Amino acid sequence: MSTSVLLVDDHEVVRKGIRSLLMLTDDFEVIGEAAGGAEAIALARDLAPDLIVIDLMMPDVDGVQAIRAIKTLSPRSAIAVLTSTDQDDLAFAAIEAGAQSLLFKSMLGDELLATLRRIAAGEAVIHPFVAQRILKAVRRKREPREDPFACLTERELDVLRKLAEGGSNARIAAALNIGEKTVKSHLGNVLAKLHLADRTEAVAFAWRRGLMAGERDDD
Repeated sequence: MSTSVLLVDDHEVVRKGIRSLLMLTDDFEVIGEAAGGAEAIALARDLAPDLIVIDLMMPDVDGVQAIRAIKTLSPRSAIAVLTSTDQDDLAFAAIEAGAQSLLFKSMLGDELLATLRRIAAGEAVIHPFVAQRILKAVRRKREPREDPFACLTERELDVLRKLAEGGSNARIAAALNIGEKTVKSHLGNVLAKLHLADRTEAVAFAWRRGLMAGERDDD
């Protein structure tokens, strides 16, 4: 019996490439494609595929948020992240959200196909580059560390939590009963204090460092 697959990537050429690769086999069947996280969540709910191959960087709902929602709606679906980013925080956040495997788009066709077969058979496959960093992070977590959020005010923490939950500036403002300009100001302070480049990095940092689970650990 073939493995049903949902492909999720905002780049059509990437989806076409993977679909063409899978169509050369008898053991995979592409039953759906999505160009963004929101569409992926809806298709995962309706189709319940055996395997979801998903990118992390998407224009509407990012991969981490999509994975978290998909694992609630279709827990039986295996999720393999296929990405071009080497940002540790995003990789860790994806795994914590429920992804079983993390691969890079640089993998060649035959290598990718063989790896997807392993995942379909129930293996959890982490690219060696990421696996080495995970091991280092686990070792470092054994040592006591300072609270990475100690530099933030309580209001800035509130804003960061709401951002990590997927909130837009408008939604954060409504939830906290403050103005959107105030939200923007707080987010600017958060990025500056934590030395982060943008909102995506802030979301990954919040999940990776345990803010959303109530456990604040530095690595």
